Amino acid sequence: MFFWIGFIVFVFVVLALDLGIFNKKAHVVSAKEAFRMTGFFVVLSLAFSVFIYFAYSRGWMGNGSLSGQEAVLQYLTGYLVEQSLSMDNVFVIALVFGYFKVPSHLQHRVLFWGILGAIVFRGLMIGLGAILIKQFEEILYFFGLILLYSSYKMLRSDQEAIHPENNPAIKLLRRFFPITQQFHQDHFFVRIDNKQFATPLFVTLLVIETTDIVFAIDSIPAIFGITTDPFIVFTSNIFAILGLRSLYFVLAALIDKFHYLKYSLVGILAFVGLKMLTVKLFHLPEWLSLVVIVIFLGVGIALSLWIKPKHEVEQVVGTKEKIQS
Repeated sequence: MFFWIGFIVFVFVVLALDLGIFNKKAHVVSAKEAFRMTGFFVVLSLAFSVFIYFAYSRGWMGNGSLSGQEAVLQYLTGYLVEQSLSMDNVFVIALVFGYFKVPSHLQHRVLFWGILGAIVFRGLMIGLGAILIKQFEEILYFFGLILLYSSYKMLRSDQEAIHPENNPAIKLLRRFFPITQQFHQDHFFVRIDNKQFATPLFVTLLVIETTDIVFAIDSIPAIFGITTDPFIVFTSNIFAILGLRSLYFVLAALIDKFHYLKYSLVGILAFVGLKMLTVKLFHLPEWLSLVVIVIFLGVGIALSLWIKPKHEVEQVVGTKEKIQS
């Protein structure tokens, strides 16, 4: 319990430093700053694996079923899976910001509070999942089916548009608060003529928050397919979420370039789903799961860099023909 409390306190200290000191004033996050923060969180996440090794090898967690090496491999695999699934989350966040025309200097504030809410919701869902698995081990098969269905759904979806107006949370919000047409600096709520209004910035936050809950339906079962140890599940998930904010500013402008990455995510979800469904038949070593996931990601990124999508090729050919004519 001591390490759980310590980790949660550490996370909130990091978030408090982020909002209270490093990003106290709303500003446009530059590419240099985004890369620096992304690198910081990646290094921090990898450094935490050292603690994982000693905590499990010396029995600090009170769980003798995992060696230090096994715990580290499960943590790194879980972190990589969650970070990979965050790529799809980044794409949706970019669509939401574009839909509501959120100014660049206000996006960091929305992401900060969105991630804070995501930590709370993920923690609750992980806790519930851990309890269900402990009481009903067969639920792993249900989680596996969820992942297989999610991979199929991701494969069939084009993600060309979003429709926040159909979001039930926004419909519920409108019953209690009128919504202003304009942004009011970085405020989520404003008082006009002695009446409380929600701003488009809060509506954006609400859409991102509810969207993350939907994504958690995929990511939480996925991490339980890697490990059922609650501490490893929670810490790997939270570290991936902490890095999502800076990762967004790195990938938002590049996400269209990684057009084959979706198929990597489909493969990862399907692989973890099949692993959960066949857990009673054979056990894959932790290192092999990590290798398979790295290969899926590497192939998706490589194909995206080497092969241009059909519409880009047609555009280039059309441009050359115009020049020649």
